[in-house]
Amino acid sequence: MHAVLGEKVRMPVEIRRADACSAMFAVDSAAAGRLLADRGLEPVRFAGRALCSMAFVRYVDGDLGPYHEFAFALLVRRPGHGIGVYIHWLPVNQSFTCAAGRQIWGFPKEMADIRIEPVGRGHRCAVRLDGRLVVALRVGGGVPLPSGLGGASVDAYAWGDVLRRTPWVMNPAAVRGRPGGARIQLGDHPVADEMRALGLPGRALFSTRIGLLRMTFEEAQEV
Repeated sequence: MHAVLGEKVRMPVEIRRADACSAMFAVDSAAAGRLLADRGLEPVRFAGRALCSMAFVRYVDGDLGPYHEFAFALLVRRPGHGIGVYIHWLPVNQSFTCAAGRQIWGFPKEMADIRIEPVGRGHRCAVRLDGRLVVALRVGGGVPLPSGLGGASVDAYAWGDVLRRTPWVMNPAAVRGRPGGARIQLGDHPVADEMRALGLPGRALFSTRIGLLRMTFEEAQEV
C-alpha cells in the first residue's frame, strides 16, 4: 500500500474501464539508442529501424480516478529478458495520478493540457505544456480485430534515479485497427524536438483503437 497526497493506494492498481488509441512508427535506431543511453535497454529493431509507440488513453473508471494520458514510448529489450516498453514521456491532466505515477512506479508523468475529441471516424489528442503544442495525434477508424491479448502482460520500464520495471496486464476489447491510419503534428516544445530527432512525424506502420480496456499495474521493481 502507498500513501499518495493523503490517500491510500492499494496494489495492484486496477483500471476497470478505459479506451485508447495508439500508433506504431518505425524510427531512427541510432536516435532511439541515444534516448536509451545508460538505461540497460536496447531498442527492438524491425528492418533496421527502431519502433516507437504513441498512444492516448481516456481513463474512465479506475483506482486513480478519471483522467487523460498521452504516452511516448519505445519498444525495447533488456538483455536476457523479453520485449517490453520503455516509457519516455507520460503527461496526464490530473494531479493525483501524476503524483501516484511518479511515486509508485517512477513513471515520467507531468501535468499537461490534454484534449481528446472525436474527429470523423476516429479521435484526435492534442497535448500542450505552458500553452505550447507538444504533439497532436489523430487516429482514424479501422476494421474490427480479434481482441486476442486478454491477460497479456507487458514489462513497462521507466527511468528516474534507477531503472524500474512494472508488470502491466492489459485486457482489451472492441479493438479496431489498420495499417497506417494515424497522423502526427509536432509543436515547438523540447519534447517535440526529441520526437523529431527520431525522424517523426512519419507514416504509421499500424494504428489501433481499443473501445474497452481493462488494466492492472503491479508494484515496480528496481532492475
